[in-house]
Amino acid sequence: MTPPVSSPAIKVVKSVREQVSPEEWQTRVDLAAAYRLTAMYGYTEMIANHISCRVPGTHDHFLINPYGMLYEEIDASSLIKIDVDGNTLFNASDYGVNAAGFVIHSAIHMARTDIDCVAHTHTPAGMAVSAMECGLLPLAQTSMRFLHIAYHDFEGIADDVGERERLVADLGEHEAMILRNHGLLVVGRTVAAAFNLLYRMERACEVQVMALSCNTKLIYPPQEVLEATFDKVRPRPNMPNRNGDLAWPALLRKLDRVDPSYRN
Repeated sequence: MTPPVSSPAIKVVKSVREQVSPEEWQTRVDLAAAYRLTAMYGYTEMIANHISCRVPGTHDHFLINPYGMLYEEIDASSLIKIDVDGNTLFNASDYGVNAAGFVIHSAIHMARTDIDCVAHTHTPAGMAVSAMECGLLPLAQTSMRFLHIAYHDFEGIADDVGERERLVADLGEHEAMILRNHGLLVVGRTVAAAFNLLYRMERACEVQVMALSCNTKLIYPPQEVLEATFDKVRPRPNMPNRNGDLAWPALLRKLDRVDPSYRN
């Protein structure tokens, strides 16, 4: 009798979605969307910069982009899960994590348990304002959202874990910070909130660069008007339009019309 032929071993590879919780997968989709939107609006610097988000149900795990991929390439499966000590917990990509991104983001995630998402950019307008001694000026209604923000002095490439303590101290309880001679940083309780804030802060910087380039006297509202406006536009839990929640589904529809592959 002819012996039975053995079947070749079949390697079953699970998708990333099958290997993480539904909550983590949704966060991955939202975070990938934030990367794509950031690219769409022109807030990128090739493969540099980061947007990170805490993994739901954890305190010391967060998702961050693979260092080597453009923002426009990132999808839900490619995001890397690491802990605050820099250990890679899950990585389905061929890339690692940027050291400077780890220092900045892990410091804030460890200190600010009230927020889940951190975004950092190096745009021309953001970097220009970061080099201005005057800081971000309240030149328009959009700018008044940032009447009270934090500033952190430049210490060189942010790859020294010793800078963590100073970054956190300077940020304090603020939702936005200008990294002097460097760029912009925002935090949010959700991905939607962080992207909403990033968009508005970038717009405020663009307005300032444009206004200062006109070589004309600028008008500033009275301080009491500035304070009242800031109080009205700052985020509030019961106002979804202030937190980015109202705009987020519309932004996802915008992405889906162009390229829904961020959901992969």
